[in-house]
Amino acid sequence: MLKFQVIHEKEMTVAQFSASLSVDNLRDLTNEMIKTILDLISSAVDTDVTFEPVDPECYDSFATIPEEAHLAWTLGHVIVHTTASAEEAAAIAAELARGVAYHGRSRQEVPWGQIKTIKDCRERLEESRRMRLASLEMWPEHPHLEIECEAWPRGPVVNAVGRFVLGLMHDDSHLGQIEEIMRQARSARSK
Repeated sequence: MLKFQVIHEKEMTVAQFSASLSVDNLRDLTNEMIKTILDLISSAVDTDVTFEPVDPECYDSFATIPEEAHLAWTLGHVIVHTTASAEEAAAIAAELARGVAYHGRSRQEVPWGQIKTIKDCRERLEESRRMRLASLEMWPEHPHLEIECEAWPRGPVVNAVGRFVLGLMHDDSHLGQIEEIMRQARSARSK
């Protein structure tokens, strides 16, 4: 697993961090990330997916429904959010690798309320794995790594590899949240 602390602590930029990674590395890291998430939810049961955890710090500045801005995320919500973000990163990375200049977001998120069972979560993760790995097959033999973009307004400037890595980094940032949801859900089940 990649250790993103050096980026968070500003010891390295995303571009520096990802400079030595190959498409094969990205493929392996994708499989490792999906496996890690699947391992975290391996003991989950259907009620865990919609269980509402206690999260006093929850705030979603991107919530499209104002009432949901302070809603603690369920396991299903976190799964669809992380997979959508990584898929977006993978799609943009494939375009950059092919020499296409960044032209805006490429995001589609499954409505989180549709994810109600642990089977739904596992299927969403496997579908995301398939999509991310397929995006790497779109990369040319000699990717256009000189093409860079600002990942988001005032965000890091990255090439295709860096943009893909940002998706993995985003996944990584939610692992603790998944662990905490599972901890609380198991505790609630045992009462």
